[in-house]
Amino acid sequence: MTSTTGLILSGGGARAAYQVGVLAGIAELLPPSARNPFPVIVGTSAGAINAVTLASGATHFGDAVQRLTRFWQHFRSHLVIRSDWPGVVRQASRFVSHNLLGIGSQVPVALLDSSPLRGLLAEHLDLDGIGHAIAAEQLRAVAVTAFGYESGQAVTFYQGRGTIEPWLRHRRIGVPTALTLDHLLASAAIPLLFAPVRLGEEFYGDGAVRQSAPISPALHLGASRVLVVGVSGNPQGPTAPLPSTRVYSGRQPSLAQIGAHMLNSTFIDSLEDDIELLQRLNHLGRLLPAHLDARRLGLAPIEVLVVAPSQPLDEIAARHRSELPAALRLFLRGPGATRTSGAGVLSYLLFEASYCSELIELGRRDALAKQRELRQFLGI
Repeated sequence: MTSTTGLILSGGGARAAYQVGVLAGIAELLPPSARNPFPVIVGTSAGAINAVTLASGATHFGDAVQRLTRFWQHFRSHLVIRSDWPGVVRQASRFVSHNLLGIGSQVPVALLDSSPLRGLLAEHLDLDGIGHAIAAEQLRAVAVTAFGYESGQAVTFYQGRGTIEPWLRHRRIGVPTALTLDHLLASAAIPLLFAPVRLGEEFYGDGAVRQSAPISPALHLGASRVLVVGVSGNPQGPTAPLPSTRVYSGRQPSLAQIGAHMLNSTFIDSLEDDIELLQRLNHLGRLLPAHLDARRLGLAPIEVLVVAPSQPLDEIAARHRSELPAALRLFLRGPGATRTSGAGVLSYLLFEASYCSELIELGRRDALAKQRELRQFLGI
């Protein structure tokens, strides 16, 4: 059977700039006129924005990666969230007065006002390019995942060839549709931080919240092997510190530290668990006797290659914390996000050019450090 390569881009707010660097490194390894190496592209949260941008330019993969790189290299916080004094104070006061004191009605259940993001995406995205790429057979399908607050379902909205059947699993379904800006905004709406987005009759939030099997949508869309670009804050490789060398402060965790662990649990843990499960199933499939059909038993091997940060992203964010707008810096100082110990939250919200550019360069270096595996995986 012909092998189909899927690309998995996880969520993670500003951390998703790392994914752009990995894609830039892959583009360097490909010939200038190479076809799109990822017929199936799946994204969640900020990874959904990267996925759709890449898919809409799939007819010219190298150019799409360059546009995506420029997009992230020119980020500023005010392009994503209201970071001016009136905007920050008004949003925070309305959130506190309504949700803690019960004053007012019809106010957003979000600490931050992400309305500028809609205008930014509307200006830079060409969603018609998805249909062109599918018609030119440069793309099989692209998908984004959002979480329905009433249904409790992780819904994968996908646009692809008409032969792809919808799917229904426990708390996760696949729905064919023409992707719109609202699908991206819903997928990227981090609970409590960004307001939910209405799609049809239901409000949706960040797809990573209930996405128990992040790799599964790519397989449903026809991928037989997957490249996963993660945004874990735990460094991979020889520079990763040993648990025995960790130094503990003995202090109570700040609100920012607690929030960082909750965000990591949402965006990272389920993906890493799904990768581990898939690797175990692959091993089990290889142990089956020759007379048993692994594919019929649902144990057909799925090749997985993971590219993840080689450096702690929260430490990188801590170095750039002074670049936050003054209003946001004051807003985040109380919970402890501007301190080194609370930089985990900051690493998700630091939409500033220098931080994003450093993550892009880190992703590029990490991809080139794995160029032997990438060349073999992509058949370069």
